Amino acid sequence: MIKLFAMDVDGTLTDGGVYLDGNGGEMKRFDIQDGLGLVVLMRMGVKVAFISGRFSPATERRAKELNITACVNGVKDKLPALQNMAHEMGISSAEVAYAGDDMPDVECIKWAGLGLATNNARQNVKAAADWCAPSSGGHGAIRDCAEYIIEYNGEKQ
Repeated sequence: MIKLFAMDVDGTLTDGGVYLDGNGGEMKRFDIQDGLGLVVLMRMGVKVAFISGRFSPATERRAKELNITACVNGVKDKLPALQNMAHEMGISSAEVAYAGDDMPDVECIKWAGLGLATNNARQNVKAAADWCAPSSGGHGAIRDCAEYIIEYNGEKQ
């Protein structure tokens, strides 16, 4: 049974685009359906976490909007962050699902009991994953993953 769903942000929870203005501001696009999928998972008792290699105030804001307290923002090596998070929550690797789209996510995908990739993921990421979402990051991939986890947990019960 999956008890923690952790994910990359840029290219997974977003479409990977970052809009920068000339004054240090940035904008990202998040899919509302992805957010609802995460809320449903949390209501079912699955913990949700963001692990981003790139620091972004927009990532922190989205986490707060969704009441996600596990948000590691701007970490270079994601696997130790994921392992520490799971350990602190008393969750084994077999109980973790991780979704990603690019090279920094591969170790987390392989370590997790359920490795997930977005449709727009690089080929090596898809090859490492147990399942690939039919949608791309920022366009429903995380909703696809949330629904897959719900089905996965139902089959394990």
